[in-house]
Amino acid sequence: MSPIAYIAAIVALTVILFVSNKLPVVLVAMMTALALWASGVLTIEQALGGFGDPAVIFIASLFVISAGLEITGVTAWAGQLLIRGAGKESRTRLLVLTMGLVALLTALISVNGAVAALLPVVVVIAVRLKRFSSQLLMPLVFAAHAGSKLALTGSPVNVLVSDAGYDAGVGAFGFFEFGLVGLPLLAGTVAIIILFGRHLLPERNGAAMPADFSRHAKTLVEQYGLESGIHQMRVRATSAYVGAPASSIDLSGTANLQLVAVQDGETGGPLHRADIAEGDYVLVRGDNDAVARLAADTHLAFREKTGSSSGEDMLFNRRSGLAEVVIPPRSGLIGRKVFPGMVTESGDLIVLAVQRGGNQIGDAEGGGGRSGGTTLQAGDTMLLQGTWKALDVHLDDPDVLVVSSPELVRRQAVPMGPGAWQAIVVLIAMVLLLATGIVPPAVAGLLAAGAMILAGIMTVEQTYRAIGWTTVILVGAMMPLSTAMVETGAAKLMAEQLVDLVGDAGPVALLAGLFVMTAVLGQLISNTATALIIIPIGVAAATTMGVSPRPVLMSTSVAAAAAFLTPIATPTNLMVMGPGGYAFSDYWKLGLPLLMWFFVVSVFVVPLIWRF
Repeated sequence: MSPIAYIAAIVALTVILFVSNKLPVVLVAMMTALALWASGVLTIEQALGGFGDPAVIFIASLFVISAGLEITGVTAWAGQLLIRGAGKESRTRLLVLTMGLVALLTALISVNGAVAALLPVVVVIAVRLKRFSSQLLMPLVFAAHAGSKLALTGSPVNVLVSDAGYDAGVGAFGFFEFGLVGLPLLAGTVAIIILFGRHLLPERNGAAMPADFSRHAKTLVEQYGLESGIHQMRVRATSAYVGAPASSIDLSGTANLQLVAVQDGETGGPLHRADIAEGDYVLVRGDNDAVARLAADTHLAFREKTGSSSGEDMLFNRRSGLAEVVIPPRSGLIGRKVFPGMVTESGDLIVLAVQRGGNQIGDAEGGGGRSGGTTLQAGDTMLLQGTWKALDVHLDDPDVLVVSSPELVRRQAVPMGPGAWQAIVVLIAMVLLLATGIVPPAVAGLLAAGAMILAGIMTVEQTYRAIGWTTVILVGAMMPLSTAMVETGAAKLMAEQLVDLVGDAGPVALLAGLFVMTAVLGQLISNTATALIIIPIGVAAATTMGVSPRPVLMSTSVAAAAAFLTPIATPTNLMVMGPGGYAFSDYWKLGLPLLMWFFVVSVFVVPLIWRF
């Protein structure tokens, strides 16, 4: 068999395997790369060379940036702004704000990151405003597809076509150059959804809705009886506690008072210093009169706003949070004695309360006080408090089961948390580097990802988990297919056949033919994989016709984003299928008019901006 015949067989088999969905897409992509080597079409260096491509490195770095913005609560802050601005009555305003926000986020952190960040927010909005989630989630995803054309960072496909333009000798696309088609795409998408979405989308909710953690702190505080009687007092310079160890505070002989914790004034976590200093905080639980007497006797100052707080703000804020853990069978903690206010062995977490069977364990049962303590049993639950970092690090312990991940809770419930401004600065710096072209995109992405780690926003382990390895491996393994199609002449052969098919109709007909090819494949397999197949064909066709590849590449980019007709077209389409309660046939009803609009922009608007 000739190399072109091998490539035709490999492409056909790859598409069949992608469509059948019987094997993981990562495995199919790797098999494609290995098949190119086994058939002798490429050398082993060429077959695996995609994993070292700068575009793959840049795509991986975008996942890290996206996770950094989510971890620090920037996306939660954006979601809260959305809830406040949407109101309760106006469907149009809600849709416009939702689609505008997801498009903006997509332009900066990619489709997958933006939809993943806003999906729980939009579901919560649907619940709170008593709207069907199916009326909101598909518009969210389809607007993200349109928003992916606002900037270079919006989609891996943008990076691929930009690199292809550079390789073809016509220059890479600028960072915001995609916005010239992205803005009309987004405007048309918003208009179509507002005008026809109500009638083309079903009215139902998903069977499994994501949890809403926006009121998580209040729920825990109420469940453990901490909603009242918690007082946080600052240690004054004249207090007798200054210079004394935390263990010297003994309230066991004081009626109606219980020491909860001594907190570091700077970190808000348990005190690690040997002695108490001015500015540290003493948390006590008791009635107002007893606390007032303690404050007067020991020179403690109440918080500036109020002498007593609900407990929620003091225990759950930007610096520190709460976590509920269950003692599992065979835990090493069974038989240990704990008491409220106790600092765990790590020195970073405080035990606030212990419950058994949903009931608080009190002194009458031999627990609750520092003198006796509570002997832990399997099934007991503890409420722990500490800094968010301490909760993340120390709750990864087989001796406890965490009820709700502190990381997930923080992402939803703590807008603009620790490191938020640093994350925003890193994002802005990356955008400036990309927009000015001072350094290659891969370098800008690596610098931004490294800055996230150096600033303490993410650990190295978190960056590993943040990267969407399926996408990264898919791109890296499929890139050699493009190389093979160019080197063997397969791309040129297909391009010549396409040119012969359109005949004398001109380059506009070429764009129409490429759009149909890209859109059809894009409904069945990954739009990234589709772009990798179509890009070399488009460049070769443009060369054969003697026209510039730039409009062809941009048109292909738009066509690859038009993945509307099936849930398997993109991961985000599939991501909302469950929460939105969608069936397979629901996608094409709204997707078809959007596909027609993308066709108009791809075939008729693109040539007006990038001339042949």
